[in-house]
Amino acid sequence: MTKATCVRKTVVVATLRSRDLHGRADWIEKELPALIDTATNASLLRTLGINVDALAPDAWPDNVTVEPR
Repeated sequence: MTKATCVRKTVVVATLRSRDLHGRADWIEKELPALIDTATNASLLRTLGINVDALAPDAWPDNVTVEPR
């Protein structure tokens, strides 16, 4: 397993909803896991206008590891 940089899906969804992007938030809720790997999904997050560096501290879970694909 490798150390991953992940962000909580709930924070991404809340950010999108705060921008009135409810359709995109609904899609994220259905399609992505509870912890979103920021490296794997970097392009998607950029497209959605999510700046991971600007997310609140509670967006970052502690001690997350993921299985390599």
